[in-house]
Amino acid sequence: MPCHWARVSEDSNTPNGVSADTSASHKHPLAIPNFLAYWVGRMTLTLAQYSMLLVIGWQTYNIARDAGLSVAGASGQLALIGLLQFIPLFALTPFVGLVADRYDRRKIVLGTVVLQLTCAVVLAWVTYHGDTTIPVLFSIAVALGVARAFSGPALSALAPNLVPREILPNAIALSSIGWQVGMIVGPALGGYLYGFYPWLPYVTAAILYCVCFTAFALIGKVPQPAVRKDQRPIGQIVDGMRYVWHNKMVFGSITLDLFAVFLAGATALFPVYARDILQVGSAGLGQLAMAPAVGAAVTAAVFSVRPLKSNVGPKMLGSVVVFGTATVIFGFSTSMPLSLAMLAIIGAADMFSVYIRQSLIQLHTPDDKRGRVSAVSQMTISASNEFGDFFSGSLAFLFGPVAAVVTGGMGAIITVAVWSRMFPVLWATKTFDPPEQLLEEAQRNKNQEA
Repeated sequence: MPCHWARVSEDSNTPNGVSADTSASHKHPLAIPNFLAYWVGRMTLTLAQYSMLLVIGWQTYNIARDAGLSVAGASGQLALIGLLQFIPLFALTPFVGLVADRYDRRKIVLGTVVLQLTCAVVLAWVTYHGDTTIPVLFSIAVALGVARAFSGPALSALAPNLVPREILPNAIALSSIGWQVGMIVGPALGGYLYGFYPWLPYVTAAILYCVCFTAFALIGKVPQPAVRKDQRPIGQIVDGMRYVWHNKMVFGSITLDLFAVFLAGATALFPVYARDILQVGSAGLGQLAMAPAVGAAVTAAVFSVRPLKSNVGPKMLGSVVVFGTATVIFGFSTSMPLSLAMLAIIGAADMFSVYIRQSLIQLHTPDDKRGRVSAVSQMTISASNEFGDFFSGSLAFLFGPVAAVVTGGMGAIITVAVWSRMFPVLWATKTFDPPEQLLEEAQRNKNQEA
C-alpha cells in the first residue's frame, strides 16, 4: 500500500507498517524474513486445506454412491458440502473483517490453524477406525468454513504490511504461487495417499498444519491500523461495506469474480467426472484437481518476475472469457488429456484474473479498511466457490453434470459482456496505480493523525 495509507510504527519511520529491514524497495519479497515466513505458512496451509477438501468430497460421493444413490443423487451430497462451508463464511463475513482490522492478524490466523488441525485429527481418527459417515463429513465442512471465514481477511490484510508498496504486486504474485503450489500438490497428495491408506491424507494434513503454525508464529510483530474510537463496531462494518459499494472499480472487480466463478464452478463435480464420466478413479481425481493449479502456478510464476503493468482492466475481462470458454470444452470432454488441458487453461485464466483483481483491491484500499474490504472480497469468493459448488451440484442433480458445467461456462462469458457495460471503469483501468483523490484523502488522514 502507499505510505500515505499506512500507520507508521512508533519505533520505525518506514512506510506501510513494515519493519526497518524491508524499507528498501529493491529487495525481493522473499528476502524479507516476515514475508518469507508468511509465504511458507500460506503454502503449507493451502496444501493441507486442499488435500483435505478433495478427500472429503471423494469420501462423501463414494459413501453416497455405495449407499445406492444415483449419480445425480450423489452429486446432491456434494452440493451440500459446498453449502455447509458457505453458510458460516457468509454469516460471519461482516464481523471477521472488523476483527481483522481491530485485533492482531497473526493471532487470528494461528487460532484458525489450530481449529483446522483439530479437524484433520478427527477425520484421521474416524477414517482409520472405519467410522466415517456423511454427518461427520458435513460437520467438519462447517468447522472448516468457520476457520476459513476468520483466516481469509486476516491473511489478506496482513500481507501488504510485510513489504513496501513498490514490490507489493510481486509479493502478491509470490503469495499466489505459494497458494497455487498448495493447490497443485495438495489434491494430488490427497488422492494418491488415499489410495494407500484412506486415513493417510488427514495425518499428512495434520503435520502440514503444524508446520504452518510454526511459520506464522515466526512472523514478527507488525503494526495494526489505528482503530477509530468515535465509531461503534457496527458503524465500522457498514463503513467498510459502503467503501466497497462506492468504489466502482473495487465493487466491479469483486462481483465479476463472484458471478463468473459462481456460474462456472466445475471443481465440485470432479468426483463425478473421475468416477463416472472419465472413469479414472482416485488417482485421476488428484490429477483433475491438480491441473487448474498447474496452469495457475505457471501464470503466477511469470507475474512474479514480469509484473503486469498495462491495460490491466481489459486483460482481466478477457481472462474471464477464456475461463468460461475452457469450462465449456471441459464439460463436453470425455478424454482425460483434453480435460486436463482445459483445466490447466482454466487455472491460468483464473490466476490472471485473480492477480489483477487482488492487486487492484489491495492498492485501492486504505490500510484501516483492508480487513473489512478483504472480508467482503472473501464473501464473494466464498459465494463463487463454496456456494458455487452448491449451485453446480444442484444443477447436476437436476439436469446432469455435463449440462451443469457447460451452462456455467456460458454464464461466465455472458457475465463479462454484462459487466463491461455496467462497470465501464474496468475497461478504463490501465494500470494498478490508485486515483489521485484517494492518495490525497490518505495524505489528509495522515496529517490529521500527526
